[in-house]
Amino acid sequence: MAEEQPKPTFDWLPEGMEALADGEYDAIVLGTGLKECVISGLLSVKGKRVLQLDRNGYYGGDGASLNLTNLFEKFQAGEAPSNLGANRDYNVDLIPKFIMACGNLTKMLLHTKVTRYLDFKSIAGSYVYKGGKILKVPATPEEALTSSLMGLFEKRRFRKFLIYIDQYEPEKPETHEGRDLKTMTMRQLYTEFGLVPDTHQFISHAMCLQLDEKHMDEPALETVKELKVYMYSLSRYGTSPYIYPIYGLGGLPEGFSRICAIHGGTFMLNQDIDEILMDDKGQAYGVKAGNQMAKAGMVIGDPSYFKQDQIRPTGRVVRCICLLNHPLPNTYDAESAQIIIPGPQVGRVNDVFVCCMGHSLQTTAAGIYVAIVSTLSEKSNPDEDVAPGLQLLGPILKRFVSVSTTYEPVDDGSASKCFISKSFDGTSHFESDCDDLLSLYKRVTGEELDMTINADSVEGDY
Repeated sequence: MAEEQPKPTFDWLPEGMEALADGEYDAIVLGTGLKECVISGLLSVKGKRVLQLDRNGYYGGDGASLNLTNLFEKFQAGEAPSNLGANRDYNVDLIPKFIMACGNLTKMLLHTKVTRYLDFKSIAGSYVYKGGKILKVPATPEEALTSSLMGLFEKRRFRKFLIYIDQYEPEKPETHEGRDLKTMTMRQLYTEFGLVPDTHQFISHAMCLQLDEKHMDEPALETVKELKVYMYSLSRYGTSPYIYPIYGLGGLPEGFSRICAIHGGTFMLNQDIDEILMDDKGQAYGVKAGNQMAKAGMVIGDPSYFKQDQIRPTGRVVRCICLLNHPLPNTYDAESAQIIIPGPQVGRVNDVFVCCMGHSLQTTAAGIYVAIVSTLSEKSNPDEDVAPGLQLLGPILKRFVSVSTTYEPVDDGSASKCFISKSFDGTSHFESDCDDLLSLYKRVTGEELDMTINADSVEGDY
């Protein structure tokens, strides 16, 4: 049997203390949520030595994918019924989100080459709730002409609008048709094309993925860029603009642990910390766990690892995980689907999101579907918050409700060297989470991440 390697020793170790793992690192990352893993992956490929710790015995933190037994245990729901199939058939995401096929998260995954460890499938359909009905979001200008989302003349105006957006390029004034989208508001742009408020709402919420109405009176350029990413992603995959890793989002952190290891980093599960060590200047220089210490120039992590005076609450997200024995009604039996319910359609400020996945994505047993309804809490009773989504699901075999407080850091971390991510929001996509990731990367490294990388495909190497 090989002899165990002696623990490294360092001058900075106090008497009676041992080195945690290899002792000295460039960065210590706390938690294995997707954001923490993307950052550790990006740092690893830049040649930084990373130590990543998680108090749980599984990857993913709050965003883990659980098997059937773990799901029932987490929600203290007793034993899982045998008619739901085998435990190993389930990979249920606690925070389910779809990935925009050609969006920023895909670019980050390609930067780290983690995609070589994963298989993705496109989501079968993207839908919007309007006037009490579930309607497919048109995938092409041609589909717009047959959509029941709007009347005949509105369809033509909508098609003209999509063609304008498709050819619009910020750097090429000849594509602007005399419009300055840095000053013109989104409301003015819609009105210029003669589009009615109902159409504004579904384009903004179901395609630009805006979460409220604030963007309507802000310069149109940023919202138009979001719409272009949606349309481009849609053109790549045809059925919807979203992709999703087979076996659930939990596979992403596992892929990143491989990246980290290849580049000399260390991942440790079931490893909590007692404290983040701060020096006389109020800067983090390492972590302590029992009689072990590790040292690094910065500590990065999710809000749950930091003191209350370093984070502040931003709201509450309600999520309801439902097991069904049928696909979502009115989605043409789609194996997987997203439905966005714009808040104003159901008398709410915030949108309600429904996403559904079946056996083809290896998240459930054959014949079983998992549908998750999520939104920001506005009511005192969480059931009322998710009611608009639940009523679209049909008969439910079992449901699990969670209410989570979301947090953000109180500062950018430059003074304390504690770089903290924001909690995941209540949407069913990663678009606003990507903004936080890009901000986190810049705070940690001092430079912008190159987002000019081509995200046309998650296949192969880049």
